[in-house]
Amino acid sequence: MNERRSAVRRIPAQDEPLCCARLRAGRELSIVDISDTGALVEGAARLLPGTHVEVHVVTREGRTLVRSRVTRAAVHALTADSLGYRAALAFERRVNTTADRVGATQIAPSEAFAGQRLPDSTG
Repeated sequence: MNERRSAVRRIPAQDEPLCCARLRAGRELSIVDISDTGALVEGAARLLPGTHVEVHVVTREGRTLVRSRVTRAAVHALTADSLGYRAALAFERRVNTTADRVGATQIAPSEAFAGQRLPDSTG
């Protein structure tokens, strides 16, 4: 099988800020794997293929907002009281997500978005 990806993917470490992201509307996402051109994410937010969302990611340079297109999505987890979704996002611009660039940051992943009130929008 030929590799069609334009960038190398990696699984972010649990202690780096890049292990999670947040939709501009405020819903948190866990990052399963990521590259400079996109990410596979999980969360409670239902994302529809073909739609555009804005995602906040935290790199060494700080938090950045990246417009992304949902390329595919599916139910990933099902419990008695909730659904978990998994979606693939294609970033509209490259984001440097290499481990050496992201790994050494001064904030913990859980603190990356703590206390920040993000503007509401659709997505």
